[in-house]
Amino acid sequence: MADQHTPRSLIVTLYGAYGRERTGPLPVAELIRLMAALDVDAPSVRSSVSRLKRRGLLISARTPEGSAGYELSADARQLLEDGDRRIYDRRTPRLADGWVLAVFSVPEAERSKRHLLRSRLGHLGFGSAAPGVWVAPARLYEETRHTLRRLQLDPYVELFRGEHLGFAATAEAVASWWDLGAIAKQHQEFLDGQEPVLRDWLGGRIATPEDAYRDYLLALDSWRRLPYADPGLPLELLPVGWPGSRSAEVFGRLHELLRDAGAVFVHGTDQGGPDGRDGHDDQEGDEDASPVTAS
Repeated sequence: MADQHTPRSLIVTLYGAYGRERTGPLPVAELIRLMAALDVDAPSVRSSVSRLKRRGLLISARTPEGSAGYELSADARQLLEDGDRRIYDRRTPRLADGWVLAVFSVPEAERSKRHLLRSRLGHLGFGSAAPGVWVAPARLYEETRHTLRRLQLDPYVELFRGEHLGFAATAEAVASWWDLGAIAKQHQEFLDGQEPVLRDWLGGRIATPEDAYRDYLLALDSWRRLPYADPGLPLELLPVGWPGSRSAEVFGRLHELLRDAGAVFVHGTDQGGPDGRDGHDDQEGDEDASPVTAS
C-alpha cells in the first residue's frame, strides 16, 4: 500500500479529523491554509473540492461573516461516523462475536449494480465465501446496512448473522475468503512509514503545532484505509507474527501524541483579508481546474 496522499484524500481526512468540531462551514481561506501546510496548492484544493461536491460529500455555504466555505453533507457525516468506529476502535476482535453474511442476487439486466455491490462489499472489508455470498465480522453490520441503503443497493441483498460451522477449519476458511498476505503487506508498509515518525516524537522532538498537525494528518490519511482492507479478524484466525496489532498500536500512539497538539494549528486565527475572505468566492469555474488523482 504505497501512500496516496492525494489532495482529495487529505481534504476528506482533514474534515474527518477536525472539520466536525466547527459549528459552521470551513472558510475557503482556512481550507487553503490547512492544505498548504501539507504542500497542497490552492488550485489543487479547489479542483478537489469540486469533485467532492459532485460526489455529494461537501456543500457550499457561507460563514456567519459572509465568507465562502464548505461543510459536510449529511451523507458525508454518516460516512465519517461509520469510519470513526473502524479507525479509532482499539477493541480486540473476538471469534465469539460471529459473522455477518451478505447474500445478493442481481438481475442480468442490472449487471452494473452487481459490480458495484462486489466493489462496495470488498471496500467494507468483506471476504468472498462463494459467488454472491460475502462474509465479514459481525460488528460491521451497521455500517454495511448504512452503505447499502445510501447506494440504494439494499433491495438486492439479504444480511444474516451467524457462526461458521465448517467443513474446513475456520482459520483455513478465512485464509481463502481474504488475501491475508496482501493485507499484511499493507500493514508493513504503514509501519515502514510511520514507526520512524513515532520514534522521532517519542525521542523528545521539539516541534510546533503545525508539525504535529502535518504528521498527524499524514499518519491518519495512511491509516484510515487499513481498517477497511483489514476487517479486524480475531487473532487466533491469523498467521503467526501478524503485523496488524503493531500497526494499530503505532497509529494509536501517534493519535494520542499529535491529534490535540495539531488542533492548536487547525483552530488558529483565520487567515486571509480583513473580512476573513481569501479573495475568491466558490465558483463553479472550479470544475475546469486541473484534475487531481482520485483517492
